[in-house]
Amino acid sequence: MQTKKTGSKRRWVVPFTRGVLLAAAFGLVFFSGIQIGSGAWSLSFSRQAVQSNKGLPNRLDYSSVDKVYNDLRQKFDGPLDEQKLIDGLKKGLVEAAGDPYTVFLNEEEANAFADDLAGVFTGIGARLEKDGEYVIVETPLQGYPAEAAGLKAKDIIIEIDGQDATGISTAEAVKRIRGEEGTSVKLVVVRNGNERLEFTIVREKIDVPSLETSYTDDGTIGIISISQFSQDTLGLMDKAVAEFTQKGVKGIIVDVRNNPGGFLNSSVDIAGKWLTPGQTIVEERRDNKTVEKFSAKTKGALNGIPTVVLVNEGSASASEILAGALKDNGAAKLVGVTTFGKGSVQETVRYDKGGLLKVTVARWFTPNGQNISESGIEPDVKVEITEQDVTDKKDPQKDKAIAELKAQF
Repeated sequence: MQTKKTGSKRRWVVPFTRGVLLAAAFGLVFFSGIQIGSGAWSLSFSRQAVQSNKGLPNRLDYSSVDKVYNDLRQKFDGPLDEQKLIDGLKKGLVEAAGDPYTVFLNEEEANAFADDLAGVFTGIGARLEKDGEYVIVETPLQGYPAEAAGLKAKDIIIEIDGQDATGISTAEAVKRIRGEEGTSVKLVVVRNGNERLEFTIVREKIDVPSLETSYTDDGTIGIISISQFSQDTLGLMDKAVAEFTQKGVKGIIVDVRNNPGGFLNSSVDIAGKWLTPGQTIVEERRDNKTVEKFSAKTKGALNGIPTVVLVNEGSASASEILAGALKDNGAAKLVGVTTFGKGSVQETVRYDKGGLLKVTVARWFTPNGQNISESGIEPDVKVEITEQDVTDKKDPQKDKAIAELKAQF
């Protein structure tokens, strides 16, 4: 619904406050900007959800803040930047909510966030997320500098170009790491809790297609690889469906490994292509009350075709919605390892005077009523990829998916 209300407010579902280090990104939002009438699903909702925090005043008393500001202005030995003070005040206010997915982005960060959604960046090709006081690598993107250098998911970034990275925000980490094409950045990370590693990575321009198709050697299985759910994903998916139908594939693999999320309408619409009318795709709840429910309303073009969804610890938010919907409705089997576990919904508000608020407004649940925050979604068939597999360029997860499908032919 990519609805715009006065004041530039949008509903999204944020995968997590993550940054696509393709250069920018502070959270590939799992956007619930939905397009009513897309054909594959229907939406029922009660937007007059329970209002939380009724006990708080409509306006805060800023007199004590003014006192601190004036004391700082008069006593601080050094220059102060008014805009930075204002942004810092907003960031501190939002951070006090105590939710890692509720954040305020200043104008520069908000613009970078928008660039992230456009899909073209200059950076190292890695997605970041916040975990406690650390910024960690959510996933290096296939075929880009971060992966080539050897960065891995869950690497903890402790230094960026010689500066301590402990306690900084994802946005700040992204700001430090991005730069001009052809320049390099030095990262120090901790892997597996105790292994300290250093990487020097050359930045380059990165154009990430959101969806690509391929086939097994014999052409019987079509493979859909979705890197994120972007604005163009639905159109690319429709082309993939037409292509698979024309070729008469007998099985389908949907690869959402290391997919951090994206537009909710993309994920929901794609899930609907395997479902039948009335089957639930995802449900949103606020204060334990359902506020939105997405269900398939037509028979999907891929319904009945044997399907496997590949997942891993980098599959999050919108990709978990797709995986959960297909698994719970018996439309696909999941192969891989447990997903990330991002089960909250965010809304973004863009301000005329600069900056953007991303705030958690609800939790989402799979058709079977599971909220996967922290726990993630367990695969039907657990298959891990070892470092040796990576070195040998083997993919046992995909191999298992192919075997599972061919057993059904």
